[in-house]
Amino acid sequence: MERYLAPAVEEDLARKMVFLGGARQVGKTTLAKRFLDGGAGYLTWDAAEDRERILRRELPAAGLWVFDELHKYRGWRGYLKGLYDKRTPGQRILITGSARLDLYRHGGDSLQGRYHYLRLHPLSAAELGMRSSADLETMMRLGPFPEPFLSGSARLARRWSREHRTRLVREDVRDLERIVELDKLELLALRLPELVGSPLSINALREDLQVAFKSAERWVAILERLYAVFRVPPFGAPKLRAVKKAQKHYHLDYSPVPDDAARFENLVAAHLLKWVHREQDLEGRDLELRYFRDIDGREVDFVVVERRKPILFVECKLTSGPLDPGLRYLVERFPRVPAWQVALRGERDAKTPEGVRLAPALALLSTLA
Repeated sequence: MERYLAPAVEEDLARKMVFLGGARQVGKTTLAKRFLDGGAGYLTWDAAEDRERILRRELPAAGLWVFDELHKYRGWRGYLKGLYDKRTPGQRILITGSARLDLYRHGGDSLQGRYHYLRLHPLSAAELGMRSSADLETMMRLGPFPEPFLSGSARLARRWSREHRTRLVREDVRDLERIVELDKLELLALRLPELVGSPLSINALREDLQVAFKSAERWVAILERLYAVFRVPPFGAPKLRAVKKAQKHYHLDYSPVPDDAARFENLVAAHLLKWVHREQDLEGRDLELRYFRDIDGREVDFVVVERRKPILFVECKLTSGPLDPGLRYLVERFPRVPAWQVALRGERDAKTPEGVRLAPALALLSTLA
């Protein structure tokens, strides 16, 4: 299956190095190998033989070098700077990693101006060309990662998801971070899906895990750097009495989220973030994903902001119903901003007098290509 970033990777490789980041098992290696001629040129830091070749600079005689998980080498940035600056004309370099490659610097020289950074997300309704709400329900059940979704099996999806979270902590975190209490970090990773949909309280997590506040905050940040979770800050404007600090969190693998309404909200969040990142990485747009909540308890699930101004409001419901009061409140204050109230179940598709589109979720998600 052709992944949505393939044309962008090919185009960017002709100009600079390409950093391809994304969660473990999202399909980065499969996408990278698509550009190799017969497999030559692929090196992974996780293989001892390849590590030796990398450190000795005995690289394959190939027009494209693909370095997988190179960020686990502490001097990786300086290493790449030297390779890039001394490369022969036409030599292409692609780096893939299951962590935020823009954050794992480990010192070394700056790579400013030498690379493009692209983020590969799991599958989505638009990428798969979904046609029915039943397809979306399947993604709700199996999750959006290629292996469990394409298996079609709920049992295999559950096994994959649990193994994925365990390996994330016991392999990726171990390789990149200095964490002594890995067992408590693993408990945190298992606990977080139950908290999706509400503002994330680090204090509550600290009490649950019996650790210091700084430890709990750091562990959540580590899971974010490893693409396990993403946090959404609140949207505030001078005309709104909005909360300003409390963040919500979501998972790229949302299949373990136990509550149906929270899992659907997470699915929509993942689709919106994928679109936001694509627009940032490919088009250079200044977009952010946020949510709205004011001190009176009114809330809207998602607000997409461009240059600090809202350009899209989205409210999520399991079933079709009347316009949500929080969305009505926000639309009254920003009447020109497109607004959707999307439902997982139900065929209602209409516009309210306020201009809000009440529609099946697929009507919006299929446009987020």
